[in-house]
Amino acid sequence: MAAPVNILHLHSTFDLGGKEARAVRLMNAFGDRARHTIVSSVPDALSARNSIAPGIRYEIAQNPPPMTGRPSVARYEAIARYMRRFDLVLTYNWGAVDGVMARRVFARDVPPLVHHEDGFNADEAGGLKVQRNMYRRMALGAADALVVPSQVLEDIACRVWKQPPGRVHRIANGIDTAAYAARPDPKAIPGFVRQGKEIVIGTLAGLREVKDLPTLVRAAGGLAGKFRLVIVGEGPERDRIAQAAAAMGIADKLVMPGFLDRPHRFMGSFDIFALSSQSEQFPISVVEAMAAGLPVASTPVGDLRQMLSVENQPFIGEYPGEVRLRDAIQSLMGDPDLRARVGAANRAKARSDYDEKGMLVRYRALYEAVMGRPGALSQS
Repeated sequence: MAAPVNILHLHSTFDLGGKEARAVRLMNAFGDRARHTIVSSVPDALSARNSIAPGIRYEIAQNPPPMTGRPSVARYEAIARYMRRFDLVLTYNWGAVDGVMARRVFARDVPPLVHHEDGFNADEAGGLKVQRNMYRRMALGAADALVVPSQVLEDIACRVWKQPPGRVHRIANGIDTAAYAARPDPKAIPGFVRQGKEIVIGTLAGLREVKDLPTLVRAAGGLAGKFRLVIVGEGPERDRIAQAAAAMGIADKLVMPGFLDRPHRFMGSFDIFALSSQSEQFPISVVEAMAAGLPVASTPVGDLRQMLSVENQPFIGEYPGEVRLRDAIQSLMGDPDLRARVGAANRAKARSDYDEKGMLVRYRALYEAVMGRPGALSQS
């Protein structure tokens, strides 16, 4: 058997989120055909490692060259020197784009590189920064390929970052949709027990500013009827979310169990999935909700209108403001047959369009193509 592919992953953070979950699924799918070295620009942000399957060969890099900081020829040279020991380099989002720039400045003997862009943090949610756009244009020309999950990002990559269409690959995020067909585990969410006929509104997100979860709390505060709001995730906005619930008088209706892995265990415990983000592209959490047969009430971010079923379109509100989100949730709360119809349509679309099998085939083919090693990542 040929030697495994030695892959370097340069992450802005390796705490479990959408891009990290996808990267781990790919690592697990490659099995013994690859070994992995993971760099996180935030050294202690490593919770995604807990989802790596047993037997996958990986290591967390110790003392790698710094991936962030002021532009520096010396730093770029150190990054390029570090990359040369690998067969393939995968970089993820703005926090790792200096890896791409290092390849531009010191290209000799640096292995093939694929950059992945999944979206923007709060500092670019309202508009892209001019200096960052210029930097991306310069750096991304050194990547063998740029992968994006959404039509919105594909347009930005070609129109704003001036990347040739042939270098940009749009690959929709996929999940194991079959896993979401099982009945949810009633004990999967600590501290939560359904009470009577209440409607459970749930979301799954890092508790970060860009997710704008206080808006979801304020929307819930204006609802009529019995409900519980479950926000699964962890992050720096936790106290602000709790304060918003207290201000709205619904602190007793808010459940925040923290980070929970394997969302297929609990997603089906919700009646409605809600998304209040200021910026998304192709959120995996929405695909997970669709696979679980849930209707989705959401702000109109990223590819949401293309992602969701036709039946779900009336429940995509406007942004900013909680009123439209509240109204969308309220409409779904009051009609169980409507929730069932919309949820069934979402499940059918998730299974047909967003199952991970197709995603894995495309990523494997792309990585093998840039290395010129067909079959190198295919399990025997």
